[in-house]
Amino acid sequence: MPERSPGKFVHWLFGSRDGAPGRLVPRWIFLRALAAIYFSAFFSLLFQIKGLIGPQGILPVQEYLAAVAQQYPSTKLWFAPTLFWLSASSHALMVVMWLGLAASVVAFVNLWPRLSFFICFVCFLSFVSAAGEFANYQSDGMLLEAGCIALFFAPRGLLPGLGASTLPSRASLFLLQWEWFRIYFESGMVKLVSGDRQWRTLTAMDQYYQNGPLPTWIGWYVEHLPHWFHAASAAGTLVLELVLVWMLFFPRRVRIICFFIVTPWQIGVILTANYTFLNYLVLSLGFLLLDDRFLLPLVPARYRGAVSAHAVPPNAKEEAELQKASDDQAELIIEPPKRNAHVPRRLRDHLEAIRLAIAAVMLTWIFYNTTAEMIGIRFRDSPLPTMPIAALDPFRIANQYGLFAVMTNGRYEIEFQGSNDGQNWTAYPFRYKPQALNEAPGIYAPYQPRFDWNLWFASLGDWRQDELVPLTEEHLLENDKDVVALFKSNPFSQAPPRFVRAVLWQYWFTSREEKHVTGNWWRRQYMGLYAPLLTRTPEGRTVVVQWPDILPVHD
Repeated sequence: MPERSPGKFVHWLFGSRDGAPGRLVPRWIFLRALAAIYFSAFFSLLFQIKGLIGPQGILPVQEYLAAVAQQYPSTKLWFAPTLFWLSASSHALMVVMWLGLAASVVAFVNLWPRLSFFICFVCFLSFVSAAGEFANYQSDGMLLEAGCIALFFAPRGLLPGLGASTLPSRASLFLLQWEWFRIYFESGMVKLVSGDRQWRTLTAMDQYYQNGPLPTWIGWYVEHLPHWFHAASAAGTLVLELVLVWMLFFPRRVRIICFFIVTPWQIGVILTANYTFLNYLVLSLGFLLLDDRFLLPLVPARYRGAVSAHAVPPNAKEEAELQKASDDQAELIIEPPKRNAHVPRRLRDHLEAIRLAIAAVMLTWIFYNTTAEMIGIRFRDSPLPTMPIAALDPFRIANQYGLFAVMTNGRYEIEFQGSNDGQNWTAYPFRYKPQALNEAPGIYAPYQPRFDWNLWFASLGDWRQDELVPLTEEHLLENDKDVVALFKSNPFSQAPPRFVRAVLWQYWFTSREEKHVTGNWWRRQYMGLYAPLLTRTPEGRTVVVQWPDILPVHD
């Protein structure tokens, strides 16, 4: 700890000159993983963004921004912080996505990381702020929160190497670990607060692998394991989320043990379900439980001297060994030249003070908001001020998490169908959603098919609660290429169908015996018409031919 003066404490907590020692390698690993996750997010959007929010998309961003401008004329930029205020054309959407993709590559190769991660953050925030229902996921908030904190965590310079001259600030390191902790612990809290019977009776995992948004073929096999395995998985989930994650706050060896518990767990989740980049982000945050001393054997020999010079040895013997290794090595990593050498010292001091002040304000603000949000899960009437939370909310950088508070009891799939006579119907094939009974569910994560994901959520409610489905029907009647491109193929490529409808099926995994006999991974039952059956008149008006049947309530 520093001397007891406010200035020295601020430097010790938020500065990089006196930053956390022994975390160069974990930081390097995490930042490479973060860049790869950004890449996956932008890459998936390249193929979807025009169909989702483009001018001819399902929920055009121009309409959303116009509504924001009308309701919040003086604060529209704060309420919706997005580059698409400049232009929301198809070209503008693609330019922002390509810019974010390029910045993620630059960040991955460790070139000017603070600038490249800033560009990634701004581009992804631009999409999330303007995408409405298509960006209403906790994973998006997780990435923005980690991405914002990473701006203070990443090393300075054009070619920082391991960043030995810019140690990670203690506050930014803690907040990334804090995010990791909250993702787990808050998910455990909501399970208890929700009162879901399945968690209380340890039956929550019995149909989990079948009923999630996008199952995998590995999940099919795990689903057929005995009940005791699923009960143990449910109990293990609660223990991990509510108890084991507290190991973060224990001494070094306990944190390392925690890493080796949660990492295989996350890999298991990745293999048995497609939760986009969510689990990859949690997995990469877990590396911040480790330190340079533990990872030193994995570091190439020519870099070990630079790493060991900043490691925290456990005792005098190891300290002597690490010092010798450091002395035996030359300067083995590329470090930037002395920053701002041509800038007068007084100006450099002022710039450093401004940077420190910004870091102190933002990181403290994030910590307050996230702590207040976590307390609010259990104590909704907490007297803590909410204005700071509301002010930062549009940026999605201080979030409340809580995964699987209530488990779904069935799998329902919306299917779009077209027809020219109103009698014979042809289904639009999906790229990722379960549909064909004999097709094995794939492993797509970290790729995120947002259209398919939204349809899973829509299937759990009524079509009136989500305009996504009828709007998609209208676009299919027009054969809008951007929306049709969200599907695997277009069965009406020559001309649009005269009628379009959306029907609902309930799906189940087949049993081992059924799969052996039929080769099918799925079986399904027709539930009825989910949304209005539509057609287009010669004058170009969309009219309802048939309203949906009253469907059974599914919970």
